[in-house]
Amino acid sequence: MTFSDRLAEAVRRKGPLCVGIDPRWESLPKAFRDAPPPTPTDDRLLTIAQLTATFCIRVMELVAPFAGVVKPQSAFFELLGKWGFYSQQAVLQRATAMGFVTILDAKRGDIASTATAYADAAFAGCKIGDVTFPIWDADSLTINPYLGRDAVEPFLAAAKAANRGVFVLVRTSNPGSGLFQDLKCDGKPLYRHVAAAVAEWNASTIGECGLGDVGAVVGATHPRELVELRAELPNVWFLVPGYGAQGGTAADVRAAYRPDGLGAVVNSSRGITFPFHPDDPDWEAKVVAAAQKAQAELRG
Repeated sequence: MTFSDRLAEAVRRKGPLCVGIDPRWESLPKAFRDAPPPTPTDDRLLTIAQLTATFCIRVMELVAPFAGVVKPQSAFFELLGKWGFYSQQAVLQRATAMGFVTILDAKRGDIASTATAYADAAFAGCKIGDVTFPIWDADSLTINPYLGRDAVEPFLAAAKAANRGVFVLVRTSNPGSGLFQDLKCDGKPLYRHVAAAVAEWNASTIGECGLGDVGAVVGATHPRELVELRAELPNVWFLVPGYGAQGGTAADVRAAYRPDGLGAVVNSSRGITFPFHPDDPDWEAKVVAAAQKAQAELRG
């Protein structure tokens, strides 16, 4: 089964909700934050990384009835140093075992052998001689196309070889996105040129669901552009950030869906992972309620 067909199956089963896993230590429940030893040693960072992974896995267990997709944000794991890499690997492995489709949000972008190394880490793993060691083993990866075609093609090749997917940054949800993305080139904004390239890269990857393995990141904070880009990219999956804490609403994201209800996964990170005060002992119930509410809103 292709990546796009696996994603379609997840959306049909549980709706378009994607839960972002952004583990901010200061926002974790008090029981987790009180556990590490007080001295700033390497052992303490190891304990913090282990607790972070435990929290993330518990969140995934809580949201599993309401979402079929999770998106770990690599930066928050990298912040925990070498132990953070172990935590990220544990979270991705557990997510896969639980049946989630995983999106590793690392926004990679580089050229030639460097891009290939990033892509192999995300998908196929590290090959040493005749042995391949799994690293992240994610279902998909966010990538930055700013360096051009030769920065994207290694990711496309690696994704195709491993039967995985990529999501290309097209129209992002952050307030400053227009600085470059809105610049006019040959009569249309830069993000439209990126969208046209995504359509080209995606064309040869269409699965049985009618969508391909090369997706586009299009923010919920740009509802007009969602309408425009859905018309331009009928066979492209959208990863839609910006719903919830960033201000995008369920009404804003409806334009991202195709008539068959497929076509988009809508991410909520803080709104579902941290809908509670860190000192609230009833945090698990708050996570469940937030995920249930988001699923209902996004299904309409």
